[in-house]
Amino acid sequence: MTKRFWNEYQKEIAEDHFFYERSCIRQTFFPGSETAFLRMMREELHKDIRDEENQHTCTGIGYHSDFVPLETTMTVVARLFSLMTEAGYKNYVPSCVTSFGIFTEMVEMWKHNPALLEQTRENLRKATGREFEIPENLVHPSDIIYKFREELKKNMKYQLVNRFTGRPLRVVEHVGCHYAKIFPEKGIGKSEFPHVLAGMIESWGGEVVDYPERRHCCGFGFRHYLLQENRGYSVANSKKKFESMEPYEPDFIVANCPGCAMFMDKWQYTIAEMENKTYDRDGYGIPVLTYEEMAGLLLGYDPWELGLQIHQVQSEKLMDKIGIKYDPDAKYRGANGKILPKPEKPRFLKQ
Repeated sequence: MTKRFWNEYQKEIAEDHFFYERSCIRQTFFPGSETAFLRMMREELHKDIRDEENQHTCTGIGYHSDFVPLETTMTVVARLFSLMTEAGYKNYVPSCVTSFGIFTEMVEMWKHNPALLEQTRENLRKATGREFEIPENLVHPSDIIYKFREELKKNMKYQLVNRFTGRPLRVVEHVGCHYAKIFPEKGIGKSEFPHVLAGMIESWGGEVVDYPERRHCCGFGFRHYLLQENRGYSVANSKKKFESMEPYEPDFIVANCPGCAMFMDKWQYTIAEMENKTYDRDGYGIPVLTYEEMAGLLLGYDPWELGLQIHQVQSEKLMDKIGIKYDPDAKYRGANGKILPKPEKPRFLKQ
């Protein structure tokens, strides 16, 4: 009997009825991404997804930086699961890759230590009077976009194709460490062949860039950034990736982790200021998108509602390649319709 090894690299992803948990840092770094995901789920895919208002942090950054004790994190996770249980859902979708890793870790610990699960139930009961059930399906939003990538493609107005050359755009995909390195079997393709972003790129017309440091850390590293004196380690990690991808001339980078997207975007500005160096030919830097921003652009969503103006490396050149229409005069228009003051331009990085 032939063993089908590739089946081991697949992942069960629910079809519908999701409980969505927002990220504390994504709403700061990329404020339009979560809104875009909810819009895709409801308007493009017609899925039932609950956006719970009574949420809070998962403690992820504090937990991984040894500020928040394990028992506290378990109780906080339990409260979030109690919101899902109370709302009548069983499929949990945390926006942040770090949250996904935290929830996966807690569930695995409870699975192998039932006494710890009962202690967590008791802690939550004493603290809040609430009860919870463990999700039947725990997936990341990028899993869902991957699962329904062909359905989304039917509604897309654009493809990842350079309209001037007719060739596929060259895309660097970066998968967050907490998605499939802590628990390899929890990611699509595991940590060996992660395909969650590559699958989107290939389905939507692009070409995935394979380069030597493809699986190297983005440079966040929690402690390496939270302690100011360690930030040289963080920027050095990102620089190593940029130097490795530079010869392949990627059109943009896409990530499924908010920290990864933020650091690969902001550190390009930092390196440009420090060394008068960018990693593209023209001095504009390599745009870094979240997977929701990438999908949203192809679906025809307004780039400024997606929040692309918040990025340090701007995306107009990329949008011009794809043929995406945008209003340059609306780039800094606030929610009240008034034009906000334009930010100060970098010294070296072109915008």
